[in-house]
Amino acid sequence: MCSRERLAAQRIVCASVAGRGILVIQDGDTIVACERACPHEQADLSRGHLSDGRLHCPHHRASFDLDTGDVSPGWPCRPLRRFGVRLDATDIWIDTHSIAELL
Repeated sequence: MCSRERLAAQRIVCASVAGRGILVIQDGDTIVACERACPHEQADLSRGHLSDGRLHCPHHRASFDLDTGDVSPGWPCRPLRRFGVRLDATDIWIDTHSIAELL
């Protein structure tokens, strides 16, 4: 998917897996993969920002918990879909089975 070095430098890396827009995110020691489109209005979350374990949508300012995917209070949308990641010494890999279940 991407190298750990690239993710450390960028913090948010965009990818496409099985035709789905995916983000790989590093916030401190936490590395997660999630859908790229905001579940509220489909804004590109790669243009958002990270703060205190949350990914903030650039369009409507709601935020998503990186551990659970839960949206901040008051927003009528489902949680952010997250996908399993596997780390090795140099690279980060995404569990494609969890993405395939959405197709």
